[in-house]
Amino acid sequence: MTTAQRTLASGSGWQVSDVVCTAAAGDRPFEEEHRGFCVAAVTSGTFRYRTRQGTAMLAPGAILLGNPGACYECGHEHGAGDRCLSFHFSPAYLERVVAELPGAKRLGFADPRLPPLPSLAPLLAEAEAARERSDNGAFEELGLRLAGAVVAAAAGSSRTARTPSRRDQKRVAEAVRLIELNAERPLSLAELAGGTATSPYHFLRTFRHVAGMTPYQFLLRTRLHRAAVRLRSSDATISTIAFDAGFNDLSTFNRRFRRQMGEAPGVYRRRRASR
Repeated sequence: MTTAQRTLASGSGWQVSDVVCTAAAGDRPFEEEHRGFCVAAVTSGTFRYRTRQGTAMLAPGAILLGNPGACYECGHEHGAGDRCLSFHFSPAYLERVVAELPGAKRLGFADPRLPPLPSLAPLLAEAEAARERSDNGAFEELGLRLAGAVVAAAAGSSRTARTPSRRDQKRVAEAVRLIELNAERPLSLAELAGGTATSPYHFLRTFRHVAGMTPYQFLLRTRLHRAAVRLRSSDATISTIAFDAGFNDLSTFNRRFRRQMGEAPGVYRRRRASR
């Protein structure tokens, strides 16, 4: 068994689990069926997800989308293992959410995933921090907020023109893992492209198409997400967290954090303490 699933919290029509997969590149892809609506936030690793909505490579920050009764397959031919916060909702639960959202008229997801989106970044950091702190009581509200945010984002998303080739997915997966392992140090486009044996221009286009953002945006998102999780789960100083995340000065960190999360790091931390 390559997947370990631990239920963190559950209620009427919803459940959230910490899912850790240890499948490696040589393991055969496995097929399962979504029993309800699934909204799974990838927190580490990469994997290929195939369902009737299409095929996508999922990397940290992306959201896997699943519809009830849909069969799906996950594969790790480009790298070993991943971890997700997996939220499951009954049709009745999600129907109530859709009814409250202007513009969300369809119950069901048309695409297999949402790419990492700035609008979801604060919420995903909050959810991961709750997992790290074992604050399972927070997931009832977090699940409802995430359901609403994802349904709204999915309603405004458009389908990708073409499915990325397996070669493209492999190249981007390798670059994503390099960023994950080295996010605290400078990483140039040339270094990332060199690891995939492609030109920087071709690599940039491929990465953006597969991951939904540029390599630099993904690097910044990784640094800011890790900083946000630490702000909510540790008592380290803001400057220590900023430098550990890979920022060379506090003012740059403060400015980028505010732009990504919508508020200054100190405000973000104090809001956690007041809950």
